[in-house]
Amino acid sequence: MTAKAPGAAPPEVRHRIDALRQAIRRHDYLYYVKDRPEISDAEYDRLFKELCDLEAAYPDLVTTDSPTQRIGAPPLEELGKVPHERPMRSLDSITDLDEVLAFDKRVRRELGVEAVEYTAEPKFDGLSVELVYERGLFVRGATRGDGLIGEDVTVNLRTLRSLPLRLRAEANPPEHLVVRGEVYMRLEDFQKLNRRLTERGEEAFANPRNASSGSLRQLDSRITKERPLVITCYEIMACSGSPEPTHWEELSALADWGLPVPVQRRLCPRVEDLLAFHAQMEALRDTLPFEIDGIVVKVNRRDWQNALGEKSRSPRWAIAYKFAPRKGVTQVQDIVVSVGRTGTLTPVALLKPVEVGGVTISRATLHNADEVARKDVRIGDTVKVERAGDVIPDIAERVPVRGERRAEPFRMPAHCPVCGSAVAREGAYYYCTGKTTCPAQLKGALEHFASKTALNIEGLGKKTVAQLVDRGLVRNLADLYTLTKDQILTLEGFADRSATLLLDAIERSKRVRLDRLLIGLGIYQVGEHIARVLARRFGTLEALMAADRGTFESVHEIGPEIASSLVSFFSEVHNRRVIDRLRTLGVTIEAEEGGPAPAQPERLRGKTFVFTGTMERLGREEAKELVERLGGRAAASVSKRTDYVVAGAEPGSKLDEARRLGVRVLTEAEFLDLIGADS
Repeated sequence: MTAKAPGAAPPEVRHRIDALRQAIRRHDYLYYVKDRPEISDAEYDRLFKELCDLEAAYPDLVTTDSPTQRIGAPPLEELGKVPHERPMRSLDSITDLDEVLAFDKRVRRELGVEAVEYTAEPKFDGLSVELVYERGLFVRGATRGDGLIGEDVTVNLRTLRSLPLRLRAEANPPEHLVVRGEVYMRLEDFQKLNRRLTERGEEAFANPRNASSGSLRQLDSRITKERPLVITCYEIMACSGSPEPTHWEELSALADWGLPVPVQRRLCPRVEDLLAFHAQMEALRDTLPFEIDGIVVKVNRRDWQNALGEKSRSPRWAIAYKFAPRKGVTQVQDIVVSVGRTGTLTPVALLKPVEVGGVTISRATLHNADEVARKDVRIGDTVKVERAGDVIPDIAERVPVRGERRAEPFRMPAHCPVCGSAVAREGAYYYCTGKTTCPAQLKGALEHFASKTALNIEGLGKKTVAQLVDRGLVRNLADLYTLTKDQILTLEGFADRSATLLLDAIERSKRVRLDRLLIGLGIYQVGEHIARVLARRFGTLEALMAADRGTFESVHEIGPEIASSLVSFFSEVHNRRVIDRLRTLGVTIEAEEGGPAPAQPERLRGKTFVFTGTMERLGREEAKELVERLGGRAAASVSKRTDYVVAGAEPGSKLDEARRLGVRVLTEAEFLDLIGADS
């Protein structure tokens, strides 16, 4: 159909487009919220195609909230970070009846009442997200992330048919609404997706939760659109106007506004009712079309929720009451050590295949050496296997067999089974110290080395790194600086100009600050902040490499674990060789301005700052660096542990959070005065 000129749409076309949009939204609501579809899939597809054709013919009539605008947008370079309007806290998980009764007893005691009304609903096994609506329109969506800051997945969420792009105006939704929900995949859809991936020779997903997370966090929303994701909403995190007085009414309001909510839910006047609901859902779990691993229990009344309050990571008025894991019995055929991309060594039991909850399991994690010793699992043992959280295969216990002759106890290796580097121990965990050369870690190490916070090698992404390693062009970090244009041109996706740009980026990275190089080397437990602390204190890489454990521990903020990690890293011969080769190939360290930290008065020692808004005299990153140079810490979000929030022009939600928590707020001028900038 040929596109018409703007303004050429006759009134009957405008009316038909409006009618189609309203009809499609209504049928989406009936299907995803009410579970009462009125038309067949074929009839729905006919309506959708008619709307697509009309909008193609009259593109000036396309609106952002049209059902057709779920179609994926062009690929992103990366997922942006967005702060949540309210912290997205996790739930305390319990599995025992006594723990549930203790929770109920504590709640009743603190509220001073004889009985508490609860709500109970399934605990979906997916990916938690935040949804923001303004004037009824969906404007932003983000993953949970660390609970304070998540990844912006707005364009991907728009592809979900179960998510309304416009709320039902007839239900009078609030002007501003923030909702929490769970993105997941139905079991039948998950099996179909895995079948397609397998048939194409691609790697299948381990479980629906991994499939949901991987699908929603795609940089290309067109891939997300092809994945069968659905969403269920279960909490109003913030809204304009007065909130609903109970969680039960909150769920009803969400449904009225057009958002899908848990169908299986129950109002429980007493704790006995929620125990009955838990038993019912556990009995039904294998018949449900989606994975659940328990129920979520919440105090129903909002005023009682407020009275009970919240802990730093979880509310005190809600719990996740998990189901007993599914278990099976099989035999351990071998115990091997897997080296993860971060270097952690994990013992893995290779099992005689066994079916647990409809899933065939042939391997199970043994977590760490202490766990193997505690359970006393050995090669040849008969064991009981479960899916921890109904997802991760785990050995629950050894099953004694009369008359059996057992093998020797398992012991962790002294050297990495992949690269031969020394193995170091940190608490219960062992890790390979050959970070710069270990093939098992190399892809992750290279990606980290090239990242923005490290050597910032633009164009060296995951796909390119994988090709370089898989083709044997890079066997350690230093090999990056030996690459030629002809070698890069053999990689998929590279032409003359892009190969030149990558080589230029690699060349620019040869001049690097000490803290960025330390980040890039991927030393265990050394992140951005600790790298800066080390760079300020020691000034040169030579001084760092020569330091002993006692010297490291004498530095403020460096404890025994970080000191041990540093000594292990710099004493590993493979790492020293790579560092020497990096220098030989031209990598030079730019001097720290002002020299090592002792020359700087640590007047901000122990203080935590958060910056918001636009600064006039200092850039945001410059201000953060200044705080850390003076012994303080620059954080990304406001908490009770924050000492100061520095507010520039047009501050964001951090300022509101600071006022709510009673954190002292400084202007830029007051901040500069505090640090003695003029002196």
